[in-house]
Amino acid sequence: MALREITEEQFRTEVLGSETPVLVDFYATWCGPCRAIAPLLERFAAENADRLTFVKLDTDRFEALTEEYGVRTIPTVIAFQGGRELSRVVYPRTMAALSELIHTPE
Repeated sequence: MALREITEEQFRTEVLGSETPVLVDFYATWCGPCRAIAPLLERFAAENADRLTFVKLDTDRFEALTEEYGVRTIPTVIAFQGGRELSRVVYPRTMAALSELIHTPE
């Protein structure tokens, strides 16, 4: 299962408009660390498909959106829910790091 790439318009509707958690992988095609963690992200997305959505956003194609969310280093994964950012992690290397994104205090 490949993570689905989204556009800025889809980000605004599908990510910010979602009441369920959405994880967004801010990445670039030339980024070695982004490619290195891709299998981890795919596995996490597949194992959690029943409770969250996981998508990718190309930082080169959508620079304004990348800047709007203060993404300075890639890969960065940000969790959103209900139109707001819940948490983020830069260069997640473990399943636990990704799990922490969606386990925020009530």
